[in-house]
Amino acid sequence: MPTTRRTALLLLPGFALLLAFLALPLLNVVDESFRLFEPGRIGSAKGARYTLLNYTEILEPAYLRYFAETFRFGIISSLIAVFTAFPIAYSVARQRSPLLRKLAVGFFIGMMFLSTLVRVYALQLTFGPTGYAQSIARLLNISPNGRFYTELIVVLGLLHYLIPISVITLLGTIQNVNPRLIEASQVLGASRLRSHLSITLPLCVPGLLSAFLICFTLCLSAFVIPMILGKGKVLFVSNLIYARFSEIANYPSGSAVAITMLIIALVAIYGITWVVSRRFGNPERG
Repeated sequence: MPTTRRTALLLLPGFALLLAFLALPLLNVVDESFRLFEPGRIGSAKGARYTLLNYTEILEPAYLRYFAETFRFGIISSLIAVFTAFPIAYSVARQRSPLLRKLAVGFFIGMMFLSTLVRVYALQLTFGPTGYAQSIARLLNISPNGRFYTELIVVLGLLHYLIPISVITLLGTIQNVNPRLIEASQVLGASRLRSHLSITLPLCVPGLLSAFLICFTLCLSAFVIPMILGKGKVLFVSNLIYARFSEIANYPSGSAVAITMLIIALVAIYGITWVVSRRFGNPERG
């Protein structure tokens, strides 16, 4: 009993902080999302009546496009990031030189903490009017002002952020795979590629799932990358929420969009986890 009480006392400050700075503000957002907005005000009026209008607005095509755009870019970018990072993480994990392995890990950790603005403006300079990428695009008959070019820049901006995170996430999973299993498979006649596809890849599914979900979550909440690199042609839900709150001060509408996005994201993440766990076993046991 004393141990239980001591544990509870140690956990109490953490729970209090979570309640004060996470749960209560989130409840305020939920409450605001059901309030009626009056044009000309900042947010809802005190004691404003409750309404479902803020949520029914989200069913309009203009709003649905934001959600479709966000999830499309999130899924595509996350898949590319994970499957690009996997061979990189494998080569780092199996690197024989401890020095080179430490340097590689340090490099990717450093890339994780690189400022988002630095990444974005580096890509902006590379793919902008003064960058060499536009010359290459014209040679390939791709219009620098077209939507495809803009979408490509946004995906590259997301990948610049996601690949280092995916590499670090996958390193631990790959290191837990016994390399002798691959050697035994090759001794029995399997090719190196077949050994990796039938042994390494299935054993790394939990790590691949974790990396994908981390990337997917970061994509859904991306704000600076689509705002600057999207040039108004590609906008995510986070940009819509910002516009609702900051540009027209419609807090109820912004709150409704935020809560809807949160619910959809949680359902999507749970659904992906459930499907993968049913197909490959419980990911937590990897």
